[in-house]
Amino acid sequence: MERVNGIGGFFFRARDPAALGQWYDDHLGVTVVPSKYDEPGWRQEAGPTAFAPFPETTTYFGDASKNWMINFRVRNLDAMAAQLRAAGISVEIDQERCPNGRFAPFERPGRESD
Repeated sequence: MERVNGIGGFFFRARDPAALGQWYDDHLGVTVVPSKYDEPGWRQEAGPTAFAPFPETTTYFGDASKNWMINFRVRNLDAMAAQLRAAGISVEIDQERCPNGRFAPFERPGRESD
């Protein structure tokens, strides 16, 4: 069975993303996502994690009722996607390969309870 082995990113809406990101950096040492792939970001002991407040008006998460998004790291994305599909969960692996990996967005059931 494939399992999540880490968090690759946590993204959320904020009224003032730049100010909130600076607060996390100043007070907790959590650096927001850099503007370029060759700049260092926040690293956990387990590996890199993207941490980024987004504007309240962002469409990056989909519709406006979605307030946050989390990226999980997995050992084998193809196997994880197949496992989710076998459980009846709709998931498609993005064809684009980014410097920080591949992605396969999906929605979990019950998000209306958030």
